This record gives sequence, C-alpha cells and structure tokens, in this order.
Amino acid sequence: MNTLIIISVLPIVLLYLGLYKATKSLLPVTIVGLLVALGAAIAQWNNVALPIFHGMMLFDNFSIAFSGITIISTILVLMLSGGYFEKISKHTAEYYAIILFSLAGIIVMLSFYNLVMLFIGIEIMSVSVYILAGIKKNDFASNEAALKYFLMGAFSTGFLLFGITLLYGTTGSFGLEAIRDWVIAHPHIDPMFYTGIGLIIVGLCFKVGAAPFHFWTPDVYEGSPTLITAFMSTVVKTAGFAAFLRLFSACFAPLSDFWVPVLIAMTIMTLFIGNITALYQQSFKRMLAFSSISHAGYLLFAIVALGSGSANSVFVYATAYSIASIIAFGSLILVQQQNGSDNFESFNGLAKNNPFLAFVLTVAMLSLAGIPLTAGFMGKFFMFSGALAKYHVWMVIIAVVNAIISIFYYFRVIIAMYFRSADRTELVVPAYYKIVFGISALVTILIGIYPDFIARFI
Repeated sequence: MNTLIIISVLPIVLLYLGLYKATKSLLPVTIVGLLVALGAAIAQWNNVALPIFHGMMLFDNFSIAFSGITIISTILVLMLSGGYFEKISKHTAEYYAIILFSLAGIIVMLSFYNLVMLFIGIEIMSVSVYILAGIKKNDFASNEAALKYFLMGAFSTGFLLFGITLLYGTTGSFGLEAIRDWVIAHPHIDPMFYTGIGLIIVGLCFKVGAAPFHFWTPDVYEGSPTLITAFMSTVVKTAGFAAFLRLFSACFAPLSDFWVPVLIAMTIMTLFIGNITALYQQSFKRMLAFSSISHAGYLLFAIVALGSGSANSVFVYATAYSIASIIAFGSLILVQQQNGSDNFESFNGLAKNNPFLAFVLTVAMLSLAGIPLTAGFMGKFFMFSGALAKYHVWMVIIAVVNAIISIFYYFRVIIAMYFRSADRTELVVPAYYKIVFGISALVTILIGIYPDFIARFI
C-alpha cells in the first residue's frame, strides 16, 4: 500500500518542481522516489496478505514481485531519458508525471482483488499512455499513434467492461473470492457467465497485443516516441499479463475446458502472425513491434497451462523480455539520433565504431531469440515446461518452430553490426546509457546462467 501512495504522490511533487523551473532535479527526484517505492514494496515481502478496502485490493507476494519488476523497468527506462524530453518540449515535468501516473495505475492492476479495481487500474494506465503516445505534438506519426491507440483502447475497454457487467449480473459480486466461490458452487454455469469470460478475454487481449486483436500495435509502437515505446512494450505489457494471470487463476481455473481452447488458438495465431510479419520488416523499431506480438504469444502459454508455476513463468519471462527490450530500444535511440533512421542498415559497422554498444545489443538480441545462457532462454524454458506438462508436445513444437523463425530477424541486427561496414562518425554513448546497458546485460547473462536468481520469487 505504501508503494502505491508514494508513486501517486511523486508525480504531484514533480509537477511543482516543474512549476518552479527546477527541471534539472526532475530525473534525480523521480529515480529516488521510485527507489523508495521499491523499498516499500520489498519491506512487505512475506507479510500476511489480507484484502484491504473491503476486499478491493490485495498486496501479496504476487503483486509485490510484479510491482518490483515494473518499478525497476521504469527506473531503467527513465535513466535513458536524460535530455530526451527536453528535445520534445520545454515542459518536461509533465512527461515524468504522466509516466508515474501510468505506473500508479499499473500498481492498482497488479494488486486488484475486485473487478472494479481492475477496471480503474487499466483506465488510469491507459489514459496516461494515450497521452504519452502523442507527446510529440508537431509529429504526425505521434499524433496518429495516439489517436489509433485511444480509439482501439476505448473499443477494447467496452468489451472488458461489458464482460465484467455480465459476471456481476450472474454472480452478484465484483470480488474475486465471491466469483470463485460462485463458480465452485454452481456446476451448471449460466451462458451469460461464459459470455462474460469471452468478452473479458477480448478486452485483455487487446491490452496485451495478442492476435487477432493486435492490429494497433505496430503503428502505435512505430509512431510513439521511442522511449515511450520502450515503456509500453515492457512495463505496460508486463502489467497486462500479470493482471490477466491473476484474474484467470483466481476465478476461472475450474472452467478451463471452456476458455483454454480459445486461448490455444489465439496463442498459435499470435506466434505466427508476430514472427512471420517481423521477418519482412526493414525498420528495426517496427520489427521490435511485431516481435512484441510474438512474445505476447509466448506469455499466453502460462495462462493456457494454468498451474502453480504459471506466476513464476510469467515473472521470469517478463523480466527477461523487459531487460532485453530496454537495451534494444535504448540502442535504437542512440543510432536514430546519429543517422536519423531506424532501418537495419543504420546498424552497419557498429561493432567497429562502438564495440560496447554492439556487445550489449547482441546480448539483448540473443536473449529475445531465446539462445541458451541468456535470460530469454530460461523464460522460454519455463513457458515450454509448463505447457509440456499439461498439453501435448505438438503445441511446444509449434512454439519452438516460431522461436527458430525469430532467430532470422533478430540476427539481422547482429549481422549488420559485425559483418557489414559503413562510413560513420564515432557514436558516443552517454555514461547513464552505459550504466543501464551494463546492468541489463549483466542481469540477462546472470539469469541465463543461474535462473534461481529470480525463479523462486513468487
């Protein structure tokens, strides 16, 4: 609870700092505030978890672990923001404040114990991200991204809210515990309840970018400022899947025969659409957008194979994906600033020009591809193990085939950096970028070698 209070108060402090033109203190105050919020979350670890606010929220180890990774990811993203927002506008305090308001909504999403709080958390997060996608007011692509994201987000919210309404109409409660008890007590489920589950699946799959509700993702990711895209593809996606898992594991596990076949079909569709489409991209940023769709497919495995290890699987995979994506988007920001382009050719000869940047980006690409001795490999291993224990091997074979496909487009960057030459001036990596990249690459390798480092957190 203290974590949510700190993150909710911090943006107000930042707005006052912006009002008094203390712009140089915005980033340090934000980082310190988030570290305090992270410490408050860790202090609650293994405490007796009891619902608060009349059963509206629950701060257990699940919510604390995912709150921790979202806060850490936000810190890493914001550490890359030095001078970034100043190039967009003079009013930088608002950008930091909106990101933190979005994070406050995410903490609510991770700690909900009532469907009303799930809806409130999603809306706080979504409205903030709609604004962030369009912060480049004079950029047509940013405006287009914000409009598309807003329209599609509002559309998906309608599905989600209608589904929640049908569940309430059937059970008479928004509380997860009451809904679970109702499901257990009624062997013959009302068709209206099943309809509600279906609509909630549609609404949540919109939020996490799973096919066939993924069509907003490439344009929004490409049009948004790169730093905001990094935040969306890591923190927002992690929160969406954590909320997805919490809801279905708490309420709908006894009805898996109904919704699992639906999610299996969506998982396979998401994997193939994301990976095959990513193969044809010439833009590195757009490739990352389509690859994020494929990673949504891998994360759906944990929900399809719902069990005691699902939370750990999602946590490990989301951590690995977030860290690697932050390196990838951070590298893209530097290369794009120098060359003015996000095409793969912009990375030609980077290994000779800046070996450190080429190395950490290689580690990120290997992790995203799921190559052994990286965190991404361990994330896929946990996902596939859970699916293999519960379902036929054919589903894992499909996932492995898609993982092989992904190697082709992730390795395009590595080939461009090490095996193609280009005349370029020296690319300077700021010190704070080196810190973020170094920490992220080290953690990626550490998790790949010693997965128990985080695998037993939940």
